[in-house]
Amino acid sequence: METILSILIGVGLAAACGFRVFLPLLALSIAAHSGHVPLSSDFAWVASTPALVALATAAVVEVGAYYVPWLDHALDVVATPAAVLAGVVATAAVVTELSPVVRWGVAIIAGGGIAGAVQGATVLTRLKSGVTTAGLANPVVATGELVASAVQSFLAIVLPVLAFVGILVLLVVVFTATRRILFGRPRRLHDERR
Repeated sequence: METILSILIGVGLAAACGFRVFLPLLALSIAAHSGHVPLSSDFAWVASTPALVALATAAVVEVGAYYVPWLDHALDVVATPAAVLAGVVATAAVVTELSPVVRWGVAIIAGGGIAGAVQGATVLTRLKSGVTTAGLANPVVATGELVASAVQSFLAIVLPVLAFVGILVLLVVVFTATRRILFGRPRRLHDERR
C-alpha cells in the first residue's frame, strides 16, 4: 500500500509540475523537510534548507514571470522540458520501495508523461488566449494555472487518492480542450445536413 501511495503522490506532484515547474517541488521540499513525505535516499537533498530556499526563490520568480506579457510565451519554451524533468524528479523522489529500474521507469513514463501532457495543454491554452485576446487574458490563465498547481500539489501530498482522481478528470478535460483548440468544435450530424 505504501508503494501505491508513493506513486500516487509522485504522479500527483508531476501533474502539478505541468502547471508550474517549481511550486510542486517547493511543496515537496516543505513536506519532506517537515517529515510528512519520506524521500528516496538519493533525493534526501530535496528536504534540505538550501533546497527549500532555492525552490522558494525559483517558485516566486517563475510565478512572477508568467505575469509579464511577452515573457510568458518565451517561458513556455523553457518550461515544457523543465516541467517534464520536474515531473520525473518529483515522482522518483517519493517512490521509495521499488527497485531503481522500476522506480525510474515509473518516474519517466508516468511522472514525465503526465507533466508533459499538462504542460502541453497549458501552452496551447496560453497560445489560444494570446491569439484571441491579444494576450490580455494571459494573466487570468496564469492565475488559473497557479491555483491549479497549488491545489494539485496540496492534494497530492495530503490526499493522494483524491489527487489521482483529479488527474484522471484533468486528463479528460485536457484532451477534450486540446482537441477543440487544435481541430475546432466537432461537427454534429445535423450540422452536416444543412
